[in-house]
Amino acid sequence: MTVPSTRLGARDLGVAALMNLMWGLNMIAVKVAVDQVEPLTAALLRQLMVAAICLTWLRIVPGRMTALIWLGVLTGGIFYIFINLSLEAATNVSALAIAGQLGVPFAMILAVLVLGERIRLYRAAGVALSFLGVVILVVDPRIGGELTAIALQVTASAVWAAASLIQRRLAGVPILTMYAWIGVLGAAVLFPVAAVAEPEAVRGIPDIPLSSLGWILFSAVGSTLLGHGSMAWLLQRHPVSVVTPLTLAAPVLSIVFASAWFATPLTPLMILGGIVTLTGIAIVTIRSARAGERA
Repeated sequence: MTVPSTRLGARDLGVAALMNLMWGLNMIAVKVAVDQVEPLTAALLRQLMVAAICLTWLRIVPGRMTALIWLGVLTGGIFYIFINLSLEAATNVSALAIAGQLGVPFAMILAVLVLGERIRLYRAAGVALSFLGVVILVVDPRIGGELTAIALQVTASAVWAAASLIQRRLAGVPILTMYAWIGVLGAAVLFPVAAVAEPEAVRGIPDIPLSSLGWILFSAVGSTLLGHGSMAWLLQRHPVSVVTPLTLAAPVLSIVFASAWFATPLTPLMILGGIVTLTGIAIVTIRSARAGERA
């Protein structure tokens, strides 16, 4: 059995850079898509694309199907309802990029409440800092009009956190098999919702310009397959405690890219809130990875 290496070579760093770049650009792609199409229809198309790309990996996994079904419904369907609606409602996407990081502390809280995990002072402080940063964001007068979008984003983070607990039960299942089920079940959830809420957009899918479909395809391929595929590739070669900190550049890139692309200001309170939130996320992420390896 090969022992994962703690040393990162040039190829590893290149893969990590690709992963962070794809995740950092994803929020721009989704925002443009929901503005040009409709939020629920864009989510439906995204999952159809993921399902089509991963279809050859779709297979029954004995003893894991209940978890896969729940993962697909939550991650592929319900999560994207909230995330796309939040981006449609937002004018300052950088603020959402900060609020969207709450999935990590939410997952930590659920692990304590549902799984009975015990956390020590450092991770508890990290959770508190994560939420404090979002509170700082909310009280910023220049972000006052984003409260609905932020609330939807926080809800999406909570859904993601619940799905992350389910994903723990799927260790050993190929990532493309997981995403095949996420695409199929996500589309099954999203189609009736989009058909009822956005009937004209659903009927107009054949007439959507290729440029708009391109943004959705970028999100499906870039974030889902290249981003998460890169993460899986790194985890096969290195310990979790080495790989996990490499993901912390993604939210910073999301904030910077969104601010530059949409020409939205980064206010002093936004910067402070972002620093506080990302510090908390870094503490929880790194300490959790080390605790997992010790266990």
